[in-house]
Amino acid sequence: MRAAVVLGSGGARGYAHIGALEVLAERGFEIVTIAGTSMGALVGGVAAAGRLDAYTEWARSLTQREVWRLLDLSITSPNGAIRAERIIAKVGEILDGATIESLPIPYTAVATDINARREVWFQRGPVEHAIRASIAIPGVITPAVINGRVLVDGGLINPIPIEPTAATSADLTIAVSLSGMRATGGPTTPVKESSEPVSREEWTTRLRRSAAEVLESDRVRAITSRFGGHARDHDHDVEHDQPIPPEAVDRLAQTPTDALVVRSADVGLVDLLNMSFETMSALISRYRMASNPPDVLVTVPSNAVRTLDFHRAAEMIELGRQLTTEALDHAGY
Repeated sequence: MRAAVVLGSGGARGYAHIGALEVLAERGFEIVTIAGTSMGALVGGVAAAGRLDAYTEWARSLTQREVWRLLDLSITSPNGAIRAERIIAKVGEILDGATIESLPIPYTAVATDINARREVWFQRGPVEHAIRASIAIPGVITPAVINGRVLVDGGLINPIPIEPTAATSADLTIAVSLSGMRATGGPTTPVKESSEPVSREEWTTRLRRSAAEVLESDRVRAITSRFGGHARDHDHDVEHDQPIPPEAVDRLAQTPTDALVVRSADVGLVDLLNMSFETMSALISRYRMASNPPDVLVTVPSNAVRTLDFHRAAEMIELGRQLTTEALDHAGY
């Protein structure tokens, strides 16, 4: 069966795309075109070039320490903390100079022209340059400049780029979204809230619930619960499935209520930018797919791992395999 494959944006969650592609190959699908944004453009590019195995082997070998070295942090850069040139150099080495027009599978990488406020579809030229433009998360990874265009992450406008695959004859379109509902669930409707102080009992209960949700996001319990195991930090051999320390919440609960009504959130800049970007991308994805839905949608929870957790390839590949298997079974493929 001929399949058009669409791979969405979402940082390290994009390793799930590898698992999805593995399952499609095992089930005998012929991939006739690939379109990707951000991490989807990266995985899609190496897959279209026939070099997914080499990339996967490298990704699985990365430790957290090696990831930070590859991210090439820049304290002084005014337009992004991460240059990402070392990552692109390694990807370029794997691609070995491949150009988009020479790929055995038609491929499109989607970026955003930040000045013109429009999508840019790369369907010709060096694959690594197209990938570099597509992965430039605003405020996190420095923009790319190609032919006078200042380019950032394609997910800013089109997190799941189905449209570039429309010109290719395929039996079905399979899309992998990395912006699914948080694994902990919960409603998405607006919350009506008051800025007046609430009772201490209600405030403490809400704080404990919020702390539990944050811990589940940071410690990847959404993934480990699926496999009955415990996530571990491979550099420090620390288990990540620990209960919330009650004393931490109690200390905050003892703070005078008035002092906690309005306060600054203790969130790192990169995390804040990523969370904002992902919130926006999830909403855009929902609206765009409403008018152009894929035949099969694989949905990865947005809190499966954090955006820069590129040392968690094995976990995300396995999650991608499981979710793709479930989606195909449900759709009867």
